[in-house]
Amino acid sequence: METLQTLFEQLFSGDEEQAEAAAPAFAAHGLAAVKALREHWQRENEDASSAVDRRWWILRALAEIDDPQAVEILIEALQSPDPSLRQCAALGLARQRSPRAVPALSAALDDPDTLCADLAREALIAAGEPAVPKLLEVLESGSHPARIRAVRALAYIGDRRAIPALFRALEADSTLMEYWASEGLDRMGVGMSFFKP
Repeated sequence: METLQTLFEQLFSGDEEQAEAAAPAFAAHGLAAVKALREHWQRENEDASSAVDRRWWILRALAEIDDPQAVEILIEALQSPDPSLRQCAALGLARQRSPRAVPALSAALDDPDTLCADLAREALIAAGEPAVPKLLEVLESGSHPARIRAVRALAYIGDRRAIPALFRALEADSTLMEYWASEGLDRMGVGMSFFKP
């Protein structure tokens, strides 16, 4: 097993292939890797001249480690001013599938970066049933783009608690809202002809 020092050298080498190979290898070091990655994350964030690329790879490595501390750093990164870091954090949280990330991911459905918002939606889908209450809140009172992402996530999750909200979404003045609400109801086996005269 390669040492953490060697893995960091590979992670920050500037060679994408080498860095991508190193990222999952951190997981074998468990808590020691989380601690070291967290220290690097904090140091890089405090250094105004630090390259975004280095922080991106730290997040990429953290995504591979199943640990609550890794999740917390990824959640923190969803607030980064750099959209590429927010995107990486959302991707990492999709891998983690942690219910703890649901509130931050729900807020990210309204991210000004469209890709980040879409990745947050995918992470909420990956989180599954624990994401449903927050998604229902967004569907009720979020911005129009966030509501579309929420209804799409609910359609894929297929939790029956969403059925009343999906029926209400059918009445929204939005083709996309209607499409995903109908798709969700179909996936749950709720036929429209049963509810409409």
